[in-house]
Amino acid sequence: MKRVYLIFFLICGLQLSKAEPGLQRQAETFITDYTRQYQKLYYAASLASWQANTDIKPENTAKEIEANKKLAEFKGKPEFMKKAQSLLKHEQTLDALTVKQLKAILYQAAHAPGTIPDVVGKLVEAEANQNEALYSFEFKLSDGTKLSANDIDEKLVTETDLARRLEVWQASKEVGEELRQGLANLQTLRNRVAIEMGYSSFFDLETADYGMKASEMVELMDEVYEEIKPLYAQLYTWVKYKLAERYGGPVPQKMPAHWLPNRWSQSWPGIVESVNLDDLYTYRSPKWIVKQAELFYVSMGFPVLPRIFLQKSDLYPAPADGSRKKNSHASAWHLDLDKDVRSLMSVTNNDQWFATTHHELGHIYYYISYTNPDVPVLLREGANRGFHEGIGELISIASHQEPYMREIGLLPDSIQIDKIQWLLNEALDNIVFMPWAAGVMTHFEYELYEKQMPQDEFNRRWWELVEHYQGIVPPAERGEELCDAATKTHINNDPAQYYDYAVAKLLQYQIHDYICRNILKTDPHNANYFNSTDVGEYLKSILSVGQTRDWRELLREKTGEDLSARAMLDYFQPLMDFLQKENEGRDIGF
Repeated sequence: MKRVYLIFFLICGLQLSKAEPGLQRQAETFITDYTRQYQKLYYAASLASWQANTDIKPENTAKEIEANKKLAEFKGKPEFMKKAQSLLKHEQTLDALTVKQLKAILYQAAHAPGTIPDVVGKLVEAEANQNEALYSFEFKLSDGTKLSANDIDEKLVTETDLARRLEVWQASKEVGEELRQGLANLQTLRNRVAIEMGYSSFFDLETADYGMKASEMVELMDEVYEEIKPLYAQLYTWVKYKLAERYGGPVPQKMPAHWLPNRWSQSWPGIVESVNLDDLYTYRSPKWIVKQAELFYVSMGFPVLPRIFLQKSDLYPAPADGSRKKNSHASAWHLDLDKDVRSLMSVTNNDQWFATTHHELGHIYYYISYTNPDVPVLLREGANRGFHEGIGELISIASHQEPYMREIGLLPDSIQIDKIQWLLNEALDNIVFMPWAAGVMTHFEYELYEKQMPQDEFNRRWWELVEHYQGIVPPAERGEELCDAATKTHINNDPAQYYDYAVAKLLQYQIHDYICRNILKTDPHNANYFNSTDVGEYLKSILSVGQTRDWRELLREKTGEDLSARAMLDYFQPLMDFLQKENEGRDIGF
């Protein structure tokens, strides 16, 4: 009897062993065929989107819609979804990369399910039209003077007259009224797509990139906010006293939005007067900034930028006297998921663009690094979306380390710096960003999609969140006919993903901390990645794997710890000590 059972199990085992290779080959054939068609359509859609963003006009938007509809139709084909789901029923018999690619196919389909093609088509059109409305909008002062996005940003940093600041701030918000109905339409369409595929909302669909549910991501962001809040409260207090002195008025309990040097108060540049870095670029051209950012990476062992990047990128502002309009938000593009990498920027010779250019090339070198035979096309992404931003942000902080700026001749020996003031200036970018990203943006989009926020509450709820997390109030009442949330690019065309930037900030300081302590053996406030091939090899080990590894495992392997605000808070501890002394006797926070 035992012999009969043994023979039976041997036969079953033989059948299973024969079935496994066949199933694996079947999956590989399916993925190969899918990838070939997907990559071709993806490239066509990317080229159309590139044209629509670099030359904004109705005919280019129409071409973008057409190309994206074809891509969406392909990704959402029911037969692809059924095939991937069928193969994944045997997940345990397939190799890990195959499983990841099958899941990537389903995740793509979830954004454009072919079971509701009419909804997907409407969504593609709505997103393209919203983008065109946003970037074709002409900002104007009350006297009709036109303003570019760069003009608004510059004036909110330098203008000291509150009446003029208010006028510029109000001009920056006028586009929201035109986008309000479009956002409500997108809210409905995006949720319908996500719910069709079993997600609770579009927000839930986007957090799935992290292997997390919508509520789990919000809980993580709330934990991060609470960790950062004591330092933010100290910064907030110091700044409101500083600005009250600058504007010649009483110290407010809560700061009015037009007091702060950014349209959304997400960063506060220009407040630390002793750190006016823009003067360093007076005799540097925008082209020098781009070239120096490239040299930064090359010095660490990365290749020079490919010819196609230099030929096809759109790096500088569109001529003010010309008719061409372009997307003013800096971005990096991997158009064909292979060799065609480009950047869309409006580089001018100031410190913000020095950091931004280093950041955007971080994305470009991420693309270049994981475009290799070990990373399938469908997994040519960051370990998670936050990793992509985290690498860009990491290089932003590295670009402002004193030894680097001195080595390249940007910071002359004649200028001595106050390290606490520099740290304060950095915190007014990175620390004040966290309540905005982890608080306002994450919660607004969570409520927009997961809680299906009513359209007639968009503006009220927006300002409640801004006040709660940032301690900032509007200069005057903002009515529900407005939609100040929609003035932020990402609400329209990079939706339900803003927590990526908060995750990126955490990764930025964790990876920087590891590099400084374990590779450069130096103080994290005084590091120099330039010419360090050891740092380059370490970064390549993260970038080159794309999305083939679980992001949590990769982070633990490369930094020795889970995602945490620990490194960020350690980095700014000297500033916390300084601020607590500066703020003695003041009411802290808001």
